[in-house]
Amino acid sequence: MPSAENKELVDPVVALVPGRALSATPRDPRPFSPYLWPALAILFAASGCAALIYEIVWFQMLQLVIGSTAVSLGVLLASFMGGMCLGSILLPRLTTSARNPVRVWAFLELGIGLLGMIVFFAVPWLAKLYAAIVPSGIAGLLFRGLICAICLLPPTFLMGATLAMIARLAPATRQGASQVGLVYGANTLGAMLGSLLAGFFILRRFDAATATFIAAAINGTIAMIGFSLRVPESAPHSTAQNERATGEPFNPRRIIYVAIAVSGFCALGAEVVWTRLLSLMLGGTTYSFSIILAVFLVGLGIGGGAGALLARQVRAPALALGACQVLLAGAIAWAAFMLAKSLPYWPISPSISKSIWFDFQVDLLRCLWAILPATCLWGASFPLALAAAAEPGQDSGLLVGRIYAANTLGAILGAVGTSVVLIAWLGTQQTQRIFVGLSFLAGLFVHFGMRKLGKAVGTEAKPTNRQKMALNQLAFWLGLGAIAAFLVWSLPQVPWPLIAYGRYLPQKTELGRLLYVGEGMNASVAVTELESGVRNFHVSGKIEASTDNQDMRLQRMLGHIPALFHPDPRSVLVVGCGAGVTAGSFVVHPGIERISLCEIEPLIPKVVTRYFGEENYDVVQDPRVRLIYDDARHFIFTTRDRFDVITSDPIHPWVKGAASLYTKEYFQLCKRHLNPGGMVTQWVPLYESDLATVKTEIATFFEVFPEGSIWSNENLGEGYDLVLLGQVEPLEVDVETLQRRLSRADHSLVTQSLRDVGIRSAFGLVATYAGQARDLKPWLRNAQLNRDRDLRLQYLAGMGLNFKASDFIYTDLTSYRRFPEEIFIGSNQWNEALKRALQPPKPR
Repeated sequence: MPSAENKELVDPVVALVPGRALSATPRDPRPFSPYLWPALAILFAASGCAALIYEIVWFQMLQLVIGSTAVSLGVLLASFMGGMCLGSILLPRLTTSARNPVRVWAFLELGIGLLGMIVFFAVPWLAKLYAAIVPSGIAGLLFRGLICAICLLPPTFLMGATLAMIARLAPATRQGASQVGLVYGANTLGAMLGSLLAGFFILRRFDAATATFIAAAINGTIAMIGFSLRVPESAPHSTAQNERATGEPFNPRRIIYVAIAVSGFCALGAEVVWTRLLSLMLGGTTYSFSIILAVFLVGLGIGGGAGALLARQVRAPALALGACQVLLAGAIAWAAFMLAKSLPYWPISPSISKSIWFDFQVDLLRCLWAILPATCLWGASFPLALAAAAEPGQDSGLLVGRIYAANTLGAILGAVGTSVVLIAWLGTQQTQRIFVGLSFLAGLFVHFGMRKLGKAVGTEAKPTNRQKMALNQLAFWLGLGAIAAFLVWSLPQVPWPLIAYGRYLPQKTELGRLLYVGEGMNASVAVTELESGVRNFHVSGKIEASTDNQDMRLQRMLGHIPALFHPDPRSVLVVGCGAGVTAGSFVVHPGIERISLCEIEPLIPKVVTRYFGEENYDVVQDPRVRLIYDDARHFIFTTRDRFDVITSDPIHPWVKGAASLYTKEYFQLCKRHLNPGGMVTQWVPLYESDLATVKTEIATFFEVFPEGSIWSNENLGEGYDLVLLGQVEPLEVDVETLQRRLSRADHSLVTQSLRDVGIRSAFGLVATYAGQARDLKPWLRNAQLNRDRDLRLQYLAGMGLNFKASDFIYTDLTSYRRFPEEIFIGSNQWNEALKRALQPPKPR
């Protein structure tokens, strides 16, 4: 038996295996260091930083395998967060509280680092397996889930258990919940740091491999420090009365689990909605997404810290949790009003800034103004839920694991349900109304559920006049309900000019007439018509196609150049539907037998193309057209088809995710899917770009197609955008033969299609020649290549989207142009005329 003075150091310890309990184990008589919890907070901040670096790298790599549609992203989120959910609830059950929690945590961190590196090297092998056997339909979706589960479940299972493990150092009391809440807040702030570090520095300066090794090094360092910490060998506050009697009909604290699950559902669902709306205003660059995520995480971290302090002080943490949910209804409404009625109209002109870093500061301010209040309340909900659910005698690790699992499960349902179902079905306005209503109801149920059972303050007070108090409470909640109903009813709809013009809305003087607006599963789209009669197609805040002659010329060139330079094209793949003009360019070619049109957003072919039917020759209705609703990268990666022509007209390279359609590996995939003599065209914009970005795009393309060439869509002699043409064999163009082909009766529609955009002959088409790979080698000498594991382009392009250097870039590029006698093999008469037409522009 222990001595009297050490009696308080003996606690019975429970093995968290049903039906088994260990005998009492003496604890280390040394007290906890007062610096232990601050040290743990710092280490957990570092752990959160590493976790976000992993998440960004893994998502970036796996999207190249399974695609980047809303469904694919849903599978990724479900796998990542599902692993954390399972780890938080299962691992505390599989380990005994007799073990040193810090040592177990150190082993978890070491395992996360090792698995993080394994995942990085395993993804390419799994990608080959996926491409070889991927099925279609539901089976294909399940196979995507299997790939994600293999890669993500093991490391995230360990990530999810870390907080529950370290919670065993704290008692299952309000004070213990406060300690765990502070660590949770620090972990979330560390995740914010990881988001910014990965998005603005590591992946911009280095590559995915470096990012992985840095994250693994952080995990390894945490593990080494964890092994060196000296703490008691057993949980100081565990008792054998760990579980409630199974015969009890109802545990009132289950209301807390429901409330924190609803909180997670609304938090991640709102993040999906607000990220879409904020990206319209900020521009959809990878930097904008990093800022939005960082603000969301910093709010959770601040709220977690504040909630931890509040949990220590209030007598009724359940009531505080309920109050948080009620306040969240107002905070969500605040964000909705700011995002629809205020922020889009702030007098900000991003293009006049000389430094993109100034724009980032303004973007950060706008995000904080709109979404920080709600995120702080969501962050505070977690420690308050811990304090409200805590009961004497509980295992702290199991308690934290359950609360964390409930919150994460709700977050999974919110993120996946919102991105895959709610936005496309109901729109962002109705979806936010659901979040406002659910938050208010969660607070209502917590309050009345805990009050009814006398659990809100530990011991139910005995008022002298119960009937009067009940009436007062009923009146109070009816008033709050009326306010919540008003907020739900008055919640504004996202303004269509924001969907159409995005960050340039404050400086637009002519909005045009709205013809259509819709919020799809993957993007928000609009169609407008100006007073001049020009129709514009908008995607996520930017014009992607129009009937303006300059845009029409580019869209037609992407189709007609390969279709005419190829001797006999029959099968075509068009990447990106847009207004359907590029795809429609192939409709008029008599030899075309099959047109595969790949588009990620179903609204575009189904609805948008109708408004451009005259320009696209009603391409969607053509019997030769096969519509494919998929991420183009994923389709080319998995299809067995081959094509004579592949033309790619993706969104701007500065948009997050678009860089995957400009990588060396993507162009190699296109090359492998060409029939003999096949050709590839790729769009390269010179506007909203800088010299380094354009050089990277062209150098990457020519790395795969060394016989490639460039064809310009200039605007009155100044640079605008380019068409890259690639093929395996050397290109040969006989202008005279090409003109005879255009003069045939079966090519009359082709000839008219070219004339409609100002190209009146074969000579006019080939006169757009701007250079070829072999001549541009000196110009491209120091250009960085864009690769799958180093998506350099999205970081370069994101820094250069405010530049107006198209004319300088074009002049610099064409200064290396010479007349390519090996390409133009026609008669001397034609070639002499071309030489005069292709004289370099005079310097300005």
